[in-house]
Amino acid sequence: MKIGVYGGTFNPPHLGHITAARAAFELLKLDKLLIIPTGHPPHKQFPAEGPTPEQRLELTRLAAEQLGLDERVEVLDIELHRAGSSYTSDTLTQLHARYPDAGLWLLMGADMFLTLHTWHAPEEILSLAGVAAFGRTEEDTEELFSIQRAYLYSQFPQARIFTLTIPGVVEVSSTELRGRLAKGDGGMLLPPAVYGYILRENLYGTHADLKNLPLSLLRPAALSYLKHKRIPHVLGTEQEAIHLAQRWGGDVEKARRAALLHDCTKKLNMTDQLALCGHYSIPLDSLEREALKLLHAKTGAAIARDVFGADEELTNAIRWHTTGRANMTLLEKIIYLADYIEPSRDFPGVDKLRKICYEDIDAGMLMGLEMTIEEMEERGNPVHRATLEARDALKG
Repeated sequence: MKIGVYGGTFNPPHLGHITAARAAFELLKLDKLLIIPTGHPPHKQFPAEGPTPEQRLELTRLAAEQLGLDERVEVLDIELHRAGSSYTSDTLTQLHARYPDAGLWLLMGADMFLTLHTWHAPEEILSLAGVAAFGRTEEDTEELFSIQRAYLYSQFPQARIFTLTIPGVVEVSSTELRGRLAKGDGGMLLPPAVYGYILRENLYGTHADLKNLPLSLLRPAALSYLKHKRIPHVLGTEQEAIHLAQRWGGDVEKARRAALLHDCTKKLNMTDQLALCGHYSIPLDSLEREALKLLHAKTGAAIARDVFGADEELTNAIRWHTTGRANMTLLEKIIYLADYIEPSRDFPGVDKLRKICYEDIDAGMLMGLEMTIEEMEERGNPVHRATLEARDALKG
């Protein structure tokens, strides 16, 4: 097995980190990538008023998900829990014990590579792992790379060194990026979910008013709640909600906001869902206490209301997007159907359902509800009473 090890302060992790990590993963044909936020950098202090180690870890996890490598990428907190300075030699020793049969490759940018010989225990580092250094263009780095390669080989004959050019890497210093964020700029240099988490937690001097976010900022904030694989669904639901609202005279902006937030608690497990229900005093019936799928609509509505300032109409559209209910409002129907028929959905009958939704929204609702009831009954699962009441109301 060939494992890449990518460490750094990631304060914050930006698109340059993501581009470099993915290119290195592919060029080196790695089997696994380990991303490791530094605990205590030996040669510098973290800025005052910066994120906590736990927040940096979450930022790094959100950035890692953007790689789309699923289980092949893992974010480790081993340096955050280790006392003293975070020396790369100690980390590699720990990883070598964890993966004794793997070949380790230490990934780093040009600046790190050119100073590698000054690090703590460089001979130990180069005995435990190969080094893969990346630069933006060959013209910028190859001359310096060749000098450093020759020097390292002369001092450490056991060294394995691979240098690569990664065009398009975003080059921005963390200090510069933090300054731009404090001025309301720089979000385009971050993965959207990372920027959204920064806004939610008011990191780096952002101080966003979460209850009055414009759509351009609500979108990354909403995406920061999601698992990476759910992002296309939520963005697809937003686009479908726009089309449905335009077709049936609904409030387009409210439809977009509800669509962006409708699955904001979807990734939580049953324990966390029930804890949120307790925190927000959400009443649950006997079926909801047992069915995880039903809870995210209720807890998501609470987050939309209490965190993002959603009004009652928007909150109800999120609350009823899973089960439906009798006598639904237009916005509730739009979100229910947008979630059901957004472009990434692919199941028998979806094309027919899409067509009907734009011909007669109530006919589309009835068809969607009946398809849900039929599927649940075929699986032997109980159907929520609100779904049955919604169907019966539409049937008169």
